[in-house]
Amino acid sequence: MQQSSSVGDLASQLRRELNHYSPGGKLPSSRALVERFRVSPVTVSRALAQLAAEGLVVTRPGAGAFRARPRSGDAPLGDTSWQEVALSADAAAELVPRTVDASGVTVSLAVPPPGVIEFNGGYLHPSLQPEKAMAAALSRAGRRPGVWGRPPLDGLPELREWFARSIGDTVTAAEVLITSGGQSALTTALRALAPPGAPVLVESPTYPGMLAIARAAGLRPVPVPVDADGVKPALLADAFRATGARVFICQPLFQNPTGAVLAPRRRGEVLRIARDAGAFVVEDDFVRRLVHADAGPLPRPLAADDPDGVVVHVYSLTKVTSPSFRVGALVARGPVLERLRAIQVVDTFFVPRPLQEAALELVGSPAWPRHLRAVSTELKARRDAMTAALALHVPELVLPHIPSGGYQLWLRLPDGTDESAFTAAALRAGVALAPGRPYFSAEPPASHVRLSFAAVAGVGEVTEGVRRLRAACDEILQLSPEGSARHLPGLPRDMGEGGHANPTVQ
Repeated sequence: MQQSSSVGDLASQLRRELNHYSPGGKLPSSRALVERFRVSPVTVSRALAQLAAEGLVVTRPGAGAFRARPRSGDAPLGDTSWQEVALSADAAAELVPRTVDASGVTVSLAVPPPGVIEFNGGYLHPSLQPEKAMAAALSRAGRRPGVWGRPPLDGLPELREWFARSIGDTVTAAEVLITSGGQSALTTALRALAPPGAPVLVESPTYPGMLAIARAAGLRPVPVPVDADGVKPALLADAFRATGARVFICQPLFQNPTGAVLAPRRRGEVLRIARDAGAFVVEDDFVRRLVHADAGPLPRPLAADDPDGVVVHVYSLTKVTSPSFRVGALVARGPVLERLRAIQVVDTFFVPRPLQEAALELVGSPAWPRHLRAVSTELKARRDAMTAALALHVPELVLPHIPSGGYQLWLRLPDGTDESAFTAAALRAGVALAPGRPYFSAEPPASHVRLSFAAVAGVGEVTEGVRRLRAACDEILQLSPEGSARHLPGLPRDMGEGGHANPTVQ
């Protein structure tokens, strides 16, 4: 008897054995494959479906699976060159061309080749995901009466109430819209708040996915620098006056990529500056549940301290659960709420009810607080392991700020370093990381890289990944031993308002 451990393993084995069958020949039955490889019928079905999608196998209901016959001849290639004209013909009339560049997003979504350590990922490793709790929640949700029926357009009332309580006692369920994750919520918010061609203020650096949303909508991102205490209020006010923008997008808590937290004194300033400008603040509260064990009390969301409807709040369960658990919320008050609701209805109708029901089951289960505690402890251990390994193996990479939440570190490369070349050298050394350039909406002040410690298997893989970066440094940086230890990661040079080291973006 042979044994296969996964759909991919079984598909690979069957792919290797296809030459044993003539074209059109019948493969063993599903029952025979189950017995031979000691896998479930579901695994066999999915493996055959994978081969069918590759054009190697043809499945016929009631008859079985057969090796596909070779095509009689290559289909003639069509001429798609006309699309270049069609897609760009109206660009001259657009203030900002609505080109879609997803490269900065796909860096963090791409799965590295086998053997490469994933420092580029933006989601929890499967070992950190609450897989059993999510499966149980889905099972319970599937048994609820009416689970496959049409949900309310704004979302299930109980789920909206849970999100409202999570944000603060000043928010009501009536001000919450359930969305398909944070990215969808940000897309809806930007479409609602800014017309094509308008400027929008963004933190610099900031999340590449948000920049991609803005540019795809024909908006013009205008950078406002951050330090370890968040966005700089004086520069924010200057940017509003210079551009006439009516939207500022920010991540006040454990900002991506710097890990900065908006300082207490700046919170009120940011809201005042935006209100004086007649502008909205889109608050992307994406990692509130990814706090480290040593973080201490967290500041409230800006939305909780905003009675005037300045803040449009985005909150998601995805980062702390699974990339496929796409349930989030948009929170707003005033006339803008109706515009947000209308855009979401036009775009998606509603979030599937089974997923909403599963979210309710998950956050209401005893497993939920246990999961949050486990993630908090593990993320701190990984962060500490990464900072220690950086200090030991690659002190050339400057780490001026160590966050107490989130899943990444933001490192400045030595002056003159080509970050693309460094990223490529790291990949050759067996480490996938994110280059810094996509995080800037304009010219970056220096070369950076972002290292994530969430998507790896554990502390040992964190340490090994940083050790491999030594080879990339030796290949690209070519610094003398005397010049390589100019600053040890984790040892701050300047302190900001909140007692943290200032980040590299000035």
